[in-house]
Amino acid sequence: MSDLANKITGQIPVKEPQWLKEFKAFIMRGNVIDLAVGVVIGAAFTAIVTSMVEDLFNPILGLLMGGMDFSNLFVVISGERKATLAATRDGGAAVLAVGKFLNAIIKFVIVGFAVFWMVKVLSKLQASKAVQDAKAPPPTPTEALLAEIRDELRARKV
Repeated sequence: MSDLANKITGQIPVKEPQWLKEFKAFIMRGNVIDLAVGVVIGAAFTAIVTSMVEDLFNPILGLLMGGMDFSNLFVVISGERKATLAATRDGGAAVLAVGKFLNAIIKFVIVGFAVFWMVKVLSKLQASKAVQDAKAPPPTPTEALLAEIRDELRARKV
């Protein structure tokens, strides 16, 4: 509003702080929004990978290891061993949760593999787009006519 309008309506002008302007400009950049979308998709992907490891891979590995509950594989360092990892930890024992560690490694490998292929596909798409962009579009009829005129004027000067 103008100063006159502020005086008439009785409003006091409030100046927006510079840091707020900079923050708004930062948050509205495309990169920040893309990053936020990536984080949300990454969280959903993590849930899928966790389910795949715990609900599909662990039972298969358990069968291959003689019916062992792979997610419940642990070594007691000190204290009393109980039936499950959770019960042993609740009893105050110090344990090495080997099964959970192996689960984390499997999840990491799966996520790394997925990211590798995603980057590879995106790089290929970006390279093909760059090739398409590099191809010059054919000249318009006006540009072709101007080129002919230019060439004819050059020929006359010789």
